[in-house]
Amino acid sequence: MKTTVAIVDDHHLLAQALAGLVNRFDAYQVIFCAENGHDLLQQIPEKGVPDIILLDVNMPGMNGSETAGVIRDYYPSAQVLALSMFDDEQNVVTMMQNGARGYLLKGSRPDELLLALNEVRDRGSYNTTFVTERLLSRLNNPVAITKPKPTHGLNDRELTFVKHACSELTYVEIADRMCVSPRTVDGYREAVFEKLGVKSRQGLVMEAIRRGLAG
Repeated sequence: MKTTVAIVDDHHLLAQALAGLVNRFDAYQVIFCAENGHDLLQQIPEKGVPDIILLDVNMPGMNGSETAGVIRDYYPSAQVLALSMFDDEQNVVTMMQNGARGYLLKGSRPDELLLALNEVRDRGSYNTTFVTERLLSRLNNPVAITKPKPTHGLNDRELTFVKHACSELTYVEIADRMCVSPRTVDGYREAVFEKLGVKSRQGLVMEAIRRGLAG
């Protein structure tokens, strides 16, 4: 069975061209295109919840970040892959915080699009150095948050580990900062990976930003 895809973009020609490209990939089938978030939400009840949503960031009416948040809350089985012409930090961070599982520039080559689709389908996220650099940049210039942050089942030591892991420190240096052995840090890492559903440090950084655990 093919993985179903919906494309959300207010530029009709681009959306149709992208649909044609995705349909040429053997494992994927575009089931519909929508011009913005409202249009997407109106079509889902009739045409079904797609496995992956290729979602434009900048759209009139209901933009990408608003749409991603609704999809995260009401259709959690659908994985959002953000599409944008812009690689600025704010767009990347906002989309990831609202549940996007990856961020792809519209100027990317077809083989990168296929890789992104495969990674989102098979691993639940598409992690790139480009995205991680922008998420880490936000950590270096944090926005003040007044409300308490959820812990997502992590204890105090695991939360401390997460914050250190979202820096440039090595695991050995993290152990030194936390005054524990490297073996203990390994235990924190394994527990955090399991609780947050990630498999790599890069994935941890992205998930920590998304859940508000990194600051």
